[in-house]
Amino acid sequence: MSEIMRLFEPGNISKLSIKNRVVMAPMGILGLTEEDGRISRRGIDYYVERARGGVGLIVSGICLPTLEIEFKPLMEKGISPLLRSDTRDVIPRLKELTDSVHDYGTKIVVQLSAGFGRVLSPHFQLALGLDNVAPSALPNVWDLSKITRELTTEEVEKLVNSFGNAADIVAEAGFDGIELHGHEGYMMDQFITSIWNRRTDRYGGNLDGRLRFILEIIEIIKCRAGKDFPVIFRYAVKHYIEGGRDADESIEIARRLEQAGVDALHVDAGCYDNWYWPHPPNYQPPGCMVDMAETVRKDVKIPVITVGRLGYPGLAEDVLQEGKADFVALGRPLLADPYWPLKVLERRTEEILPCIGCHEGCLRRGLELNSISCAVNPACGNEKDLDIKPAERSKTVLVVGGGIAGMEAARVAALRGHRVTLFEKGSVLGGHLIPGSVPDFKKDVSLLQDYYVNQLAKKTVKIELGKEVTPGIVEEIGPDVVIVATGSKHIIPNLPGIEKHIVVTATDVLLGKKTAGKNVVVAGGGLIGCETAIYLSQQDKRVTIVEKMDSILSDVFEANKQYLLKMLAENRVSVLTDTALSRVTDEHA
Repeated sequence: MSEIMRLFEPGNISKLSIKNRVVMAPMGILGLTEEDGRISRRGIDYYVERARGGVGLIVSGICLPTLEIEFKPLMEKGISPLLRSDTRDVIPRLKELTDSVHDYGTKIVVQLSAGFGRVLSPHFQLALGLDNVAPSALPNVWDLSKITRELTTEEVEKLVNSFGNAADIVAEAGFDGIELHGHEGYMMDQFITSIWNRRTDRYGGNLDGRLRFILEIIEIIKCRAGKDFPVIFRYAVKHYIEGGRDADESIEIARRLEQAGVDALHVDAGCYDNWYWPHPPNYQPPGCMVDMAETVRKDVKIPVITVGRLGYPGLAEDVLQEGKADFVALGRPLLADPYWPLKVLERRTEEILPCIGCHEGCLRRGLELNSISCAVNPACGNEKDLDIKPAERSKTVLVVGGGIAGMEAARVAALRGHRVTLFEKGSVLGGHLIPGSVPDFKKDVSLLQDYYVNQLAKKTVKIELGKEVTPGIVEEIGPDVVIVATGSKHIIPNLPGIEKHIVVTATDVLLGKKTAGKNVVVAGGGLIGCETAIYLSQQDKRVTIVEKMDSILSDVFEANKQYLLKMLAENRVSVLTDTALSRVTDEHA
């Protein structure tokens, strides 16, 4: 990583001066809004924590300029699960947010969305009774049997006008600009994409017609908020689906948006049909969408923001140094560690708590209408209540087990001022993080192990490796508190022949304690089974997954599941569902 640290050079979007090149990407904040669509105190705390952590620009989660069309049932009930900007009632709370963020020298723009269209989730439809509308009559992504209702021309015009009203409100609330939510196959993306826009009025047809909706929105925002009020447009350069947008059309769109007054482009890839692009799991390579930004940047003069697994300081710096983008956006890395920017600036990168790309705390919880959180940072979205405070009285704490639970317990206890000793009967700390990081496509998990080992050393936790805790040791130490974190045990079915030498566990194979033969049967098509199957297949083994349920990866978040299914196919792993292991012989299972 260069010592120049271009990440921390000031940048500009139109006349908006930003203190560094690190952007917080927009992410949903379900659970952090009030029932009436105002941002909650927890929501303000959530954004302020990222500002305190040193990010230069924050892009808010989805904010609705109107509830009258897609969300009309909610409007009639007087509720909204998302931020809204269609009423002046939200201004005081939004002003509190923007003022608080500005206190740290951070700028904040609001992401305005025209709605969901064909990607409206069944949770929203069933739980909230929403009208599933779209630019055209289209199958819903989640249930192809459900067809969206095509918006009337008058409804489209109302949507356009709502952005003008919203521009007045968010400008008065102190936002520094607007990002238009034109990516991931949401409503705006559906308007500009030929496979989703089959309209015959002036908002459909050729590219001129398909872009009209967006261009009218840009025009009305600039008219109401002022020509110097920054407008960012976020969109995918490639959808990576048959009939989706390609780079040539995206470059033309970029040129037209620049001519229309857009001040920056926020570039990504994919859509809900291949969710592992807009929400890349840890299986995707770091910087997986940087080439999209680089492609567009060559043809426009306005700044380009890139995104996509960029939580690696060296990589983020190199992207800017090499001129591939003007700003780097981080999403989930800032959920895991809000202080990522400050730690990089202060050369404390070994202290960064890494995102592991699981999507469990952020996206899965949101889709299930729960509040946002993070698997490695439970304080995310609940910053005040889960803030770690000094204990009233320092105690002696004995932690039994050096896996992720034991290490986290020891870290937090030490942070609170307790005297902590951690016992691990193995020779290293890490528990399941160790086998979990063995495959090349899971090596990022080792960053979490490194983080904990580093943190425990800094917090002066006494580590006892190679020692199993006995009642005598507990008596000798005499701790005030014992935390038992001895980990999980393998579930091995009681089947004929299961004790034979050819039966090995995934953990033993990953750790190199046991080897698998040329032809391998993996019993169980969950996350561990599928990842192990891919790992073995990459060693030129013939692998078959046997799963007694009717599908595999049923407990895995959709974006991660989609990519794993792709990897299974690419690595020629055979999958047998509705099939159970019955017995094991000396020759075969």
